[in-house]
Amino acid sequence: MHQPTDPPPQVLHVTQPVDGGVARVVADLVGAQLATGTRVTVACPDGNGFTREVRALGADVRPWHATRAPGPQLAQEVRRLGRVLARVRPDVVHAHSAKAGLAVRLALRGRVPTVFQPHAWSFEAVDGTAAALALRWERWGARWASRVVCVSEAERATGVRAGVRAPWRVIPNGVDPERFHPASADAVRAGMPLLAGVGPAAPLVVCVGRLCRQKGQDILLEAWPSVLRRVPAARLVLVGDGPDAARLRAGAPRGVLFAGAAADAVPWYQAADLVVLPSRWEGMALAPLEAMACGRPVVMTDVDGARESLPPGHDVRCLVGTPEPEPLAESIGALLSDPRLRESLGRQGRRHVLNTHDVRLTADAVAGVYRELLTGRQPQHVGGVMCADHTECRESIHS
Repeated sequence: MHQPTDPPPQVLHVTQPVDGGVARVVADLVGAQLATGTRVTVACPDGNGFTREVRALGADVRPWHATRAPGPQLAQEVRRLGRVLARVRPDVVHAHSAKAGLAVRLALRGRVPTVFQPHAWSFEAVDGTAAALALRWERWGARWASRVVCVSEAERATGVRAGVRAPWRVIPNGVDPERFHPASADAVRAGMPLLAGVGPAAPLVVCVGRLCRQKGQDILLEAWPSVLRRVPAARLVLVGDGPDAARLRAGAPRGVLFAGAAADAVPWYQAADLVVLPSRWEGMALAPLEAMACGRPVVMTDVDGARESLPPGHDVRCLVGTPEPEPLAESIGALLSDPRLRESLGRQGRRHVLNTHDVRLTADAVAGVYRELLTGRQPQHVGGVMCADHTECRESIHS
């Protein structure tokens, strides 16, 4: 990121209250940056697993008291962030998700090189007036982002179609293939108390994600009775916690287990025969990449980033066109009934992650964005869209 004689850059990551995939992405990025000598500070709400992890990695953590959603407290949150910025004096600020992106851009207004990474667009998460306000802000706030980093071409295209005009970069999500690795499902299951009553031969489906509307666990639960009619011995485990936990537990059909929040999801991927993520929207979900790194096949809905995260040809068996119960049940049932196919898909998925979604590739690409901002170098543009590979655009999308 810098010449050998230059001091290492000071990067400030800003996050709203985070858990799940965004927390994993930011923590992995922080770790990779610290390993290269970058000075890294993280501003975020304190006292959670994420802050403990990034502190343990060696990052300087500055408490920033903020809620997940905008509200009457926004002005105070922006002032608090301004005080953090004044103390840290970063060379680059990297804001993650909508709320942090809002606060950072209001606090800086372009005075410091600013990277905004939406991790799925805010205007897709809400309806009606809230969606209109979120979209209006994203169109307006783009002027104060030096780069908008999307995790998939589909996420970028969604932003462009919505009228967000920005200096784009596309950097796919990555995972650590040394942490997420294959293991014997039988051996892993034997050490999991929740599965004590589940027969070793029972096909196991695992869904890892925050229990909320976005992740679509309600659709999966509605599909599950149809799966059982085809594969009666199957069991489903939902791993995670969130605002919909009580409602999902109350309406769960037979054969469903709730693992709650897991500090480490790796054993659940390794225990699974199949990993499912029936999201309603995403940028590029992390759970399918983690599952493939563990050698497990996946089924997911065809939301932004899904096709781009899969190996070539896997969309036929692993993608469900719409987040609806019956197509989801059909895809799950077909894969649970074909162990040989699952094994083949799992091997191909692991190779794909190693080649295209290693977190070190992601960190190198982010470092390239910072380098552009710190040196003032501009990538080429075609049709108003910044090229993802600095040489030529794969497509030109006009708003």
